[in-house]
Amino acid sequence: MDEIFKILEQIKPGVDFRKEENLIEDHILDSFEMIQLVSEISDIYQMDITPVDITPDHFRSADTIYAFISARQPSRV
Repeated sequence: MDEIFKILEQIKPGVDFRKEENLIEDHILDSFEMIQLVSEISDIYQMDITPVDITPDHFRSADTIYAFISARQPSRV
């Protein structure tokens, strides 16, 4: 989970990602930042993320990102 916070904080410094619950709906992350986030997650966790995977359910908060990664790679998170 700490790695996810690190990624998010590098992409958008100054946001308390431990408290944010709606990264997409509240426009915390814009489309460019989402692309950066998906790219970083793909690289770090060596996983393919398709456009179908990029949903608010998976990227709503640090917790949902963690759950998304854990479901695909439980031993890596």
